[in-house]
Amino acid sequence: MEVIVYVTTTCTWCKKLEDWLKKKKIPFEKRDVNEETVYRDELLEKSAQLAVPVIDIDGKIIVGFEEKLIEEALAKK
Repeated sequence: MEVIVYVTTTCTWCKKLEDWLKKKKIPFEKRDVNEETVYRDELLEKSAQLAVPVIDIDGKIIVGFEEKLIEEALAKK
C-alpha cells in the first residue's frame, strides 16, 4: 500500500494528519508542496485544487483530514 501525504509546514491539519498516521503506525511519504514545485503540480493534478492536507492512498484521493474516509480507504487495502 502506498500512502502519500501532501502538506505545507504551516498547516495545522497537515500536522494532525501526520501525527495520526504515525500513531496508527501507517507508513507514508510526506510531500511538502512549498518545497518542491513538482509536488504542487502533482497535488493540483490529483485533487484539482491546492488545499492541504491531501492524502493519496493507492490512488484514492482524500482532501482534508477526514478520519473516517481515511480509515475506510486504508481498510480496503
